[in-house]
Amino acid sequence: MELSPLSDAVKRTCNVLKIGASMQVLDYEQRFSSLRNFYESLLSNLIRMGFNNEEAFKTAKEFFGATSVRFAGIDGTMYSRPLFDLVVFFGGAYASTGTITFCNDKPPIVKYDERTARQGAGISSVVPIYVNEIPDVDQTFFEVSQPDEVSLGKPLTEESIISNATVANWIMTFAEYYLAYKLAVDSEQKIRIILLDRSLSIERASLLYDTSKRILWEAKSNILGYKIDGEPIDANELTLARQHVYNESLGLPPPRADYLRYAIVNLLRRKGALTKKQILEEFDIKDEKRVKRVERSLKNLMRKGFLNEKNEVYTLTPKYGRTWERIKKLVTNIGDRFFFAENPETSNLMKIVKDGEEHWLTTLDIAFLTLFTLQMLMDECWNRRILLVGVTKDTAARDFKRQLIPIMHNNDLLKANISQEKLEKLPNTDRMILQSASILNTDKITPPWSLIEYDSAFRTMVLDKKNRKGYVLGAIKNKIGLEKTFLKTYVQLSQARTDPMLRSNVLLVDRLVYPEYDYKPENLVEFWNELSDGTKEPVEVILFVDKDVPNKLQSLTMSILVAMAPSNIPEAFGHNTPLFIADKIAKWNYSQFKRVVDTTAEWILNNHKLRKFIFYMSTFRERRTAIETARREHI
Repeated sequence: MELSPLSDAVKRTCNVLKIGASMQVLDYEQRFSSLRNFYESLLSNLIRMGFNNEEAFKTAKEFFGATSVRFAGIDGTMYSRPLFDLVVFFGGAYASTGTITFCNDKPPIVKYDERTARQGAGISSVVPIYVNEIPDVDQTFFEVSQPDEVSLGKPLTEESIISNATVANWIMTFAEYYLAYKLAVDSEQKIRIILLDRSLSIERASLLYDTSKRILWEAKSNILGYKIDGEPIDANELTLARQHVYNESLGLPPPRADYLRYAIVNLLRRKGALTKKQILEEFDIKDEKRVKRVERSLKNLMRKGFLNEKNEVYTLTPKYGRTWERIKKLVTNIGDRFFFAENPETSNLMKIVKDGEEHWLTTLDIAFLTLFTLQMLMDECWNRRILLVGVTKDTAARDFKRQLIPIMHNNDLLKANISQEKLEKLPNTDRMILQSASILNTDKITPPWSLIEYDSAFRTMVLDKKNRKGYVLGAIKNKIGLEKTFLKTYVQLSQARTDPMLRSNVLLVDRLVYPEYDYKPENLVEFWNELSDGTKEPVEVILFVDKDVPNKLQSLTMSILVAMAPSNIPEAFGHNTPLFIADKIAKWNYSQFKRVVDTTAEWILNNHKLRKFIFYMSTFRERRTAIETARREHI
């Protein structure tokens, strides 16, 4: 086949693009047409509208103990730039703060703190790393099969290292959660509402995955062996802390699947010493197969040193009774130094001293610290009655369509009858389904509205293979995520006064579960999960099955989000003002830091003492860019 001229190649590319785009448009047109009756057939029972100010006022007084409380919206920023043989990584998080006052007869009044950009809370860190050292620090380049060696299977050119490095993103993520935690425990700020520009449930699942490869811990984690109170952090402590979501009122962690060992550890931490019989009674386990799973877990925990056994009485190894307090010290020691230290004891903020030597904090370590910080934040929000809410602008989530509706339908929890074939014809993402349904039913769906709240564990559940009623499977390797921890929904907050079809984007919102409000018999649904050995274990999830089930905290959250949805900022239409302001503060700090780095680079380039070395210090691409820029400039 002969090569075609460039003009023909461009023409062919245009035709291929046109055909592909036309097919996509046609596909979406067909999908949209299937939505016309979707509200009447299904959504009419699942969408809540008409939120009551008086109810929100009473719930706020009950939940917060006051009708006027302080809030914080937190967002982050990051920047990275090659600087000769270095790459400079910057990450930070910034808060927009204020006060919201709930009223009995009108919407809440929101007042923002003045001079937030200069006086508001914010933390950041900057880390310069030599290009050749990045593969040792960034887990993007770690090879699980060769944890102690540099991977030779991946191209380690300067360009690929710089393009794929995730250090700045990890610093930013850690900063956002660490700032939220610091605000939660700050006795002067007295923050009672924390808004994050992230999905809390998805973030925690992602952090668990990022820290799941145990083979990398010994080789790539430097917080392993770091001494707290003179005693090194060990692998068992990292194991326990990864799953530290303990809430006795919610029955967390549940005595099932992979959470069983954590449930045993937590039970012995609270009760002191128990026999196997007492442990089974505490968990209300009588089924023979489940009893054997408890026996295996006890043996496994003893073999790994978590438990001691004497005269058939089990106790927790004393060190692991203090694990969470030690992990909290680890996080605050490193976090405070990383974000607040003026004169760090090490040559780089991303280094720690262990056994008298400096070691890099790898992005695996930062993933651990971020996960621990999130769980510390959750603890504080439970203890202090702080409303923790995540708001996500753009999402490709599909669990409402692919998991929640089929499971509810299979278990007779829907008032409507909808086939799997009809579901498949709907648009691909939940956000697009709900947004389109809203536009196509302007006379029936009026913003602000919210979908019912449902357990984030549904995201990890699928229909049982045999379609048995009351049974579910884990979506991947039959593993179901932690239940009764986060509740998820979708909301649409605004519409234009002049054009009812002009509506804001649908947002994904998830919040922390609060047992006094959410953990009630009418909100609980129990499924069975059958494991590979035939063991059947109960999975208890929270689900507000339809719009008529009372949900005080959802009404309170919606009244807050609606009050904070700006009507006078076009680019933030229907979003969240505190997060919008936090984003603006983050962008301002980004621009300031970028100027500092760029100015530093210019200073080095123009330093007469380094003139002889500049040519060799800069890369080929930098020299080429500088020459091409100079050539384009007008004399």
